[in-house]
Amino acid sequence: MADFRPLLTLAPRGAPSRAMAYASPIIALALTLLFGALLFVALGKDPVSALKVFLVDPLRDKRAIGEVLLKTVPLVLCALGLAVCYRANVWNIGADGQLILGGIFAGATVLYFDVPGHTIGGVPVLVMASLAGMAGGMLWAAITALLRDRFNANEILVSLMLTYIAQQLILWVVNGPLKDPQGMNFPQSKVFSPEFLLPNLLSGSRLHAGFVVMLVLVAIMTVFVFRSFAGYRLQVGGTAPAAARYAGFSARGSLWSALLISGATAGLAGAFEVTGPIGQLLPSISPGYGFTAIIVAFVGRLHPVGTVFGGIVMSLFYIGGEMAQSRLGLPSALGWVFQGMLLFFLLACDTLIDNRLRWRARTA
Repeated sequence: MADFRPLLTLAPRGAPSRAMAYASPIIALALTLLFGALLFVALGKDPVSALKVFLVDPLRDKRAIGEVLLKTVPLVLCALGLAVCYRANVWNIGADGQLILGGIFAGATVLYFDVPGHTIGGVPVLVMASLAGMAGGMLWAAITALLRDRFNANEILVSLMLTYIAQQLILWVVNGPLKDPQGMNFPQSKVFSPEFLLPNLLSGSRLHAGFVVMLVLVAIMTVFVFRSFAGYRLQVGGTAPAAARYAGFSARGSLWSALLISGATAGLAGAFEVTGPIGQLLPSISPGYGFTAIIVAFVGRLHPVGTVFGGIVMSLFYIGGEMAQSRLGLPSALGWVFQGMLLFFLLACDTLIDNRLRWRARTA
């Protein structure tokens, strides 16, 4: 498993290091596009035309832009919580499982009220579904926190394994208690009524109101991390337990707070997926958003605002891979290849920058 810890070199060591740290994602993205062009040449495609299909065509009109922004919602929501975790030195790899649990809880909430003769309006149900999704993600993250706190279990392995359990759990749910009896025996719930779906923001696109909620949470998380005592305490408790104990902070509190925040944002992402573009419970509510959000968080330098930039880039890779498959006859996994290259170059840039700064510090 890749070690993401070198990416924490974004911690400021003075103005030059901060500037270089924030330049690292730009350099990594440029290298990704360069080597991506070479990959297209190796596959027998014109690199300029292929990159146009991959990166420009997904932004060709309002509807296409809406699709790009739509995919940023789950990516950024998951990345927000992961950024808090990683700043607190808590290595949560299970955001995808927490997203799935959020989707299950939110879907079950909607299905409970989506019956003939219901008297509660769509907006209250959507609010309850969103809160239920956050509760589901927090519950799943709390298992990791409990095992780490009580038994010192490795949170990387625990959160990762819980993701696979979540995938099996949603399979059981859509084949059992929440299965659509009129669904021709397909593993799915019934389609939610239109009043229980998030309203659209752009006519002619699927971009929904969850995008606005995402932007609000980005602002809230920025204030929490950089302008609140609670955020400062959380980071100190995770990265410097001895100093935290001396100051009266709780390292256990940092662990629980970071994982519960991460679970809540990932669960909300799952709730928005089932009440937004999908409109029902399916086994495939997440094509790996929680794992991609790890890259999003680090491309954004573990900064809430930066995750929006990272989310847009990863969204382009998702949609670009699909367009490359349909228009160029290339494998749909091409988007994952670009994501992997971006992570590799980001790790390389951060490592080289960090080693260069350490060498300069020793020779100064």
